[in-house]
Amino acid sequence: MSDVRTLDVSALPPGAFGSRTVTFWGTLGIVVIESTVFALAIGAYFYLVSRFPAWPPHGVAAPELRWGTLNTLILLGSLVPNELARRAGEHVDLGRVRIWMVVCLVFAIAFNVVRVFEFAHLNVMWDHDAYGSIVWLLLGLHTTHIVTDFLDSGVLTALMFSGPIEEHRFVDVEENAVYWYFVVFAWLPIYGVIYWAPRLL
Repeated sequence: MSDVRTLDVSALPPGAFGSRTVTFWGTLGIVVIESTVFALAIGAYFYLVSRFPAWPPHGVAAPELRWGTLNTLILLGSLVPNELARRAGEHVDLGRVRIWMVVCLVFAIAFNVVRVFEFAHLNVMWDHDAYGSIVWLLLGLHTTHIVTDFLDSGVLTALMFSGPIEEHRFVDVEENAVYWYFVVFAWLPIYGVIYWAPRLL
């Protein structure tokens, strides 16, 4: 009769954080793909710059700095509650997760409201010329990411209030925070391209 040994894993936690999860690697894959999309759009912008003697072309003024800069400050400020939500998730602290997720949503709402003013003050429409098309594309791509992450965060926040609360939800909070970091830091080169490149080229 053979000696069969079993390993008792019942005491192990049901989830893990960071690079030990499949979700982490899935999020990282999305970040790589979407970073490539942003890089291609920025590359297209500078290709167009090289094709015109003046930039922006056709007498279009560079967009005013106010709304884009305000949104940059809002996004940078959102890093604080985002990090606090991530840490609370890692500590499986439901109360703090709820608080900081709600604060993150407030920042996302504020950003989207200001984004409406950004679009209104671009000084060019998407169908005006190549400059208008690429600027609207860059701003539209980032807006899509902000809106989808806001919706994702909203659903996750609702789940944290409505239950049932399972430990893997706290892993979701961490991964949501990681993706928000990408959305924030992806904005910085786009902000530079849309608002500063026309002033410096």
